[in-house]
Amino acid sequence: MSRNLTMNPVLEASAARVEKFHWGELHWFVSGSIGNSQTTTLGRCILKPGQENPRHIHPNCEEILQVISGTIMHTLGDEVYAMNPGDTIAIPQNIVHNAKNIGTEDAVLMIVFSSAYRETQGEV
Repeated sequence: MSRNLTMNPVLEASAARVEKFHWGELHWFVSGSIGNSQTTTLGRCILKPGQENPRHIHPNCEEILQVISGTIMHTLGDEVYAMNPGDTIAIPQNIVHNAKNIGTEDAVLMIVFSSAYRETQGEV
């Protein structure tokens, strides 16, 4: 089986790319820039208690978000959804959204994008 990847298809946990923010962290495991996918981005978002990421859109892809642990309120356009562990939301391209941790522990969210090079734009 031949693969056209620039890296080993297995990414060790210690090799994840981590972005830190005042509201939490983004951990990236699969993407075009990492070199282990040509079509998809996979990551984990950690939201600190009481914190939320800024409202934003993804102009070039859809996002799927699944709550692994914690409790969040997810805003999608003008709608707000309470989400618990195991709950999943499909976020269409170009729809403004964000998540707020309403619990007392870190909220852990798996995030998948339908592009290996996801784009993010803040709310205008």
